[in-house]
Amino acid sequence: MKPDSLQIGVDGGGTKTDCILIDAAGRIIARHTAPGCNPSLVGPERAAGLLRGALQALLASQPESRVDRTLLCLAGSRTFWQEQVADWSGFGRIETAADSLPVLELATDGGSGLVLHAGTGSFVAARAPDGSLHYAGGLGWRFGDPGSGHDLGRRGIARGLLELQGWAERSALSSALQQHTGLAGYAELSRHFHLGGTSDADLAAFAPIVVDLAGQGCGPARQVVADSLAGLGELLDAVLRTKFPAATPEAPIPGGISGRLLNRPPCLQTLRALAASRLWPVELRPITEPPIEGVRRLLAKSA
Repeated sequence: MKPDSLQIGVDGGGTKTDCILIDAAGRIIARHTAPGCNPSLVGPERAAGLLRGALQALLASQPESRVDRTLLCLAGSRTFWQEQVADWSGFGRIETAADSLPVLELATDGGSGLVLHAGTGSFVAARAPDGSLHYAGGLGWRFGDPGSGHDLGRRGIARGLLELQGWAERSALSSALQQHTGLAGYAELSRHFHLGGTSDADLAAFAPIVVDLAGQGCGPARQVVADSLAGLGELLDAVLRTKFPAATPEAPIPGGISGRLLNRPPCLQTLRALAASRLWPVELRPITEPPIEGVRRLLAKSA
């Protein structure tokens, strides 16, 4: 790579689109953050527009820069993104990759291992001993994505609504739901969620409240966390069984836990309890760096 060459890296999901511009030494010289560009959430046309606008805003502070390469790690179909960017100019050679690759890089540093990640959605990504990459989950909010912000928020809201209906014992969850929405009764809340144009992001916005309540000892909130993460654990079971059959608890593979929600104490403790009870042959450690740091490392490695 030439000394004056620059590269763009992008991590785009349901919540935000992080962009960086790095020099030949791998140093970040410009950043820009835009709204999420997941085409499944905002629609194909808006997703492409958000991404292109974010790239242009990133380069606005470096008008004389010449970009040799752009790496896009984005939620959504790679085929979709390849088609969208095929005729874009000014961003060098554009490459697309799954949004799971940056956090997998952070968890394994390019080696064999896996990562559990949750944002608005969730997935398990793995690099098998033979070097092959695998992606499990990430099916989208319509189909659950256990352990995700959407799933935790949805389950917490459902429990709160049952409490307000009178079919479950009242807890801090229903009070928090009322405060979160500014609505008091079940009927109002039901209309709000069914007829108010509520998005998956709106449901996911309740997830941090659920996790906070679980940390404060709220029984129903703790059960919501346990039930949601149990589904993510089943997915991890399948990945370990099929891709790492030789791993043992005595010789565990590297593993990462990525995402703000999963790294909060209630979720982290639940995952570690699952690991102990199911004898997972994986050494789980919190990933504190943001996914865009994984993108930077991938760019720097190939420079």
